Amino acid sequence: MEVLLPIIKGGEIMKESRKKIISWAFYDWANSVYATTVMAGFFPIFFEKYWSNPDDVIQSTYHLGIANSISSIIIALVAPILGAIADKGSAKKKFLITFAFLGIIMTGGLWFVQQGQWKLAAILYIMSTVGFMAGNIFYDSLLPSVAKKEKIDYVSSLGYSLGYLGGGLLFLINVLMYLNPSWFGIPDQSTAIRISFISVSIWWGVFTLPIIFFFPEPNKTKKIPIRNAISSGFKQINETYKNIREMKIIGTFLLAYWLYEDGVATIVRMAVKVGSSMGFEPADLILAILMVQFIGVPAALLYNWFGSKIGVKNAVLFAICGYGVATILGYLMTEKFHFYLLAVIIGCFQGGIQALSRSLFSRLIPKGKEAEFFGFYNMLGKFAAVLGPLIMGYITILTGNVRTGILSILVLFVLGAIILRKVDFDAGEKIALEYGKN
Repeated sequence: MEVLLPIIKGGEIMKESRKKIISWAFYDWANSVYATTVMAGFFPIFFEKYWSNPDDVIQSTYHLGIANSISSIIIALVAPILGAIADKGSAKKKFLITFAFLGIIMTGGLWFVQQGQWKLAAILYIMSTVGFMAGNIFYDSLLPSVAKKEKIDYVSSLGYSLGYLGGGLLFLINVLMYLNPSWFGIPDQSTAIRISFISVSIWWGVFTLPIIFFFPEPNKTKKIPIRNAISSGFKQINETYKNIREMKIIGTFLLAYWLYEDGVATIVRMAVKVGSSMGFEPADLILAILMVQFIGVPAALLYNWFGSKIGVKNAVLFAICGYGVATILGYLMTEKFHFYLLAVIIGCFQGGIQALSRSLFSRLIPKGKEAEFFGFYNMLGKFAAVLGPLIMGYITILTGNVRTGILSILVLFVLGAIILRKVDFDAGEKIALEYGKN
């Protein structure tokens, strides 16, 4: 593990920094299994085939879409408020742990849901997803306290890399359990999927322990009790909106981020759907997901190195171009090979664009307002894949061609790149420093 952390000062690795970084990064290893095994992998399949009516795919798809929308809307509405409260009470770590274990317990609860109980499954899924996404707000907000400016890009990339590795490893095990239940002494595939939910809960819980025991809560000079922090947090929201309006650089970045992240989320979600509609087998789709995960492990770290060579902002712009290529490939896709190539491209750029976007944003945040501002950052992330599908749907209806609809997503990447080019991060850091002193 030490080879992952070349944090050098005077020729020696700083032991305390190493402990904090590993503890922080391992939470990505811990909770990414929820994103892979539950959200992207087995929950949608099991919801349709086991908990809902397998003969009414339209109805089950509608119910699952509603569940996803409800969880996203909840987080989008409360993220800035939770962030402000956590900042006022110096409680980022406490909130992270609280929401993490909400997700852990609700995910484990899926084991007890019996066949046909789709309402209970949807409720547990909504609550576990809220725990997952809300926990990430506070996890992201701890990033500025993990490492100094010169290492923050690397540390952010390390977290994503470990997340891809951990999520991919457990998903691979769960896929093997599903495809060959007899290898594991499991009676059938349904039981294998239910066990996979338990495995996610255990994995997530165990690997959350390092951040609980070895990562200190960041100190705050004017720390106040949580009870008072709640009322102060609500008052802080108006001030945050005001700050973002005044700090035009951070507002410009957030607009650019929302556009290109909307494109990223749309491509990721719709690529599998398009592949399925083209007749690709479920095994092909699962293989593509695994390819994205395991390619993302070295890619996230290598992309950090790439960013150090050409500049982090330029690296994000290059990744946006990569997704533009993926969009064009989605338009031209006809063969299984094209689908796998699409997975390779996404795996190469997904971790890099997310990690470096997170570290870029952290540089623009005034000190002491990390969770508050990351609340807005995550709120925009939750609203991603809203504009893209609308554009796709409208263009598809207008032209009568789904491929043209896919190609239309290119406009989000073009606009995002144009706006991102205008962001002066050096000036933004100076402004954030001044606001932090106030």
